[in-house]
Amino acid sequence: MHDPHPARRFGLPTATALVMGNIIGGGIFLLPASVAPYGTVSLLAFAVLTVGAVALALVFGRLAERDPRTGGPYVYARAAFGDFAGFLSAWSYWTMTWVSNAALAVAAVGYVHVLAPGHGSKGVDLAVALLALWLPALANLAGTRWVGAVQIVSTVLKFVPLLFVAVAGLFFFDPHNLGPFNTGGGSGIGGLSAAAAILLYSYVGVESASMSAGEVRDPERNVGRASVLGTVGAAVVYLIGTLSVFGTVAHRDLVHSTAPFSDAVDAMFGGSWGGTLIALAAVVSIVGALNGWILMSAQAPYAAARDGLFPAAFATKRRGVPTFGVLVGTALASLLTVINYTSGSAGVFETLVLITTFSATVPYLLAAGAQVHFLLSGRRDEVRPRRFARDLVLALVGFGFSFWLVAGAGYAAVYQGTLFLFAGVLVYVLMAARRAATRPGPDPRAASQADPRAASQADPRAVPQAAPQAAPADGASPAAETVG
Repeated sequence: MHDPHPARRFGLPTATALVMGNIIGGGIFLLPASVAPYGTVSLLAFAVLTVGAVALALVFGRLAERDPRTGGPYVYARAAFGDFAGFLSAWSYWTMTWVSNAALAVAAVGYVHVLAPGHGSKGVDLAVALLALWLPALANLAGTRWVGAVQIVSTVLKFVPLLFVAVAGLFFFDPHNLGPFNTGGGSGIGGLSAAAAILLYSYVGVESASMSAGEVRDPERNVGRASVLGTVGAAVVYLIGTLSVFGTVAHRDLVHSTAPFSDAVDAMFGGSWGGTLIALAAVVSIVGALNGWILMSAQAPYAAARDGLFPAAFATKRRGVPTFGVLVGTALASLLTVINYTSGSAGVFETLVLITTFSATVPYLLAAGAQVHFLLSGRRDEVRPRRFARDLVLALVGFGFSFWLVAGAGYAAVYQGTLFLFAGVLVYVLMAARRAATRPGPDPRAASQADPRAASQADPRAVPQAAPQAAPADGASPAAETVG
């Protein structure tokens, strides 16, 4: 059974750390090298994307004011468009979380190799990856207080060194290292779009506070604040960090770098200790991200199970955490991790990771569309008229940002992600059939007393009885009353 009165254990700092920690994963440590081939136009792309991400964060804040329940995008989609849209949102989000958790665990292994070189056994790598999954899962099972504590500590431990490198890099900044503005040689818009396609998923996680709104104290105020503060905090690290790396590592070297932040530290201070420092920060960053994303992997099915759209076991909560969802999500991520290390081919794993790039966009589109729906449907009790124009602009920008996410995913991601999304339709059909079978049907006897025609429709063999006719009030005969 789910908690009838959920415990509000996440304050504003914890909710902000949840958003920031989920946005900043392991990808930040390779990001400058990933966008270096496009030139410094990628910095402009970052700025444009930040505007879209902040707008989407504000949309989630407005939606949480309307409905501060756990489930975030699922709750909003279901309220606006019904059960089926809500299910698609929950299914897509759930898929994205546990598949991406497996990818994060595998990424952690690469950084552990830097900290502890010398082993190349697949068995050891698998053990490290599974440990990276189950340690945060145990923190989740211990309750939301532990989740919050781990999230704050890990966010601080990864934010401080990244911000230090970013700020220190400004003092060693050399404009000659930047390289050309648009290395592609085409139009500026084309270069901007190409760089944006790489950067788009850097902001996945803006919905984290709304997804756990049921555990946030004063969610009507704090979800929106945490979403914006967490997104802006991540954007500061992204933008300043990338700018500093661009200015401290020569462009020709950065394009081929496998550890751009480490190269930046070595360029600033000399030596080779930068690699160890950044690898340690990366491991902390990934574990912190897994701590938050494992919770997210349980929140979407919890909200859907509460409404009968997922199996009822997902609605089980202990100490504020959907424990069954945590266990199932971590077990599925573990299974994918085992497949990655034992199949002998990365094809299956890469395909599933590709699916997540599309799956992440479905809940965003539906949530932004829900806000537009609420604003334009005339339901004034659910929006503030004084903020109508501003909220509509934010919702449209958020929708455009989400649509850009879909376009940036690429044809293969959209194709395969759509197939996986439609596979969830069978789950919805089974759950809908089960709900219909357990729902009590109408009583034909009660229907016959209320309306003889309803009884005949319920049972074709039933013969309606003539209803007694009341005497006309003006004294006219029954025949005259019938004719009239």
